[in-house]
Parts: sequence; C-alpha cells; structure tokens
Amino acid sequence: MSQHPTPSLADGIADAIGFVGGALAGFWLGQWLGMDIFAPGYGTRALVGIALVGLGGGLGLHAARRWQTSRRNKPSKD
Repeated sequence: MSQHPTPSLADGIADAIGFVGGALAGFWLGQWLGMDIFAPGYGTRALVGIALVGLGGGLGLHAARRWQTSRRNKPSKD
C-alpha cells in the first residue's frame, strides 16, 4: 500500500503561491484582452474575465502541485 505524504507548511505555501500567481496571470491576460472583471453588471466581457481568473488560478495550483511532486520524487544526494 502506498501512503500519501502528510501535507506540510511548504506544500500549503507552494499551493497558495501557485494559485494566486495563476489568478493574477489570468487577471492580467484578461486586462490585456479588454476583459474587465470589475465592470458594472455581468456582461460577456466581465464573465470571460472572471473565467480567465478562475482558469489561471486552477492552472497555477496544478503547476505548483506538479512541481511539488517532482521535487518529492527526486532521488536524494546522500
């Protein structure tokens, strides 16, 4: 049986940095494309901007977890 490693503070910080970094990247991509998430109402441009922020956050979190897994699976240099 394979045991899952217990989450550490470093894992949580890496997840948070990945999520926030990805969400900010999605926000700035939306701004560059003219999608304002803070526009009044829920027009198409605002909804696409909100979707980009969510997608960026999810991709950033996924990238952070892949990075953590790759670091955990590297052989030690003992």
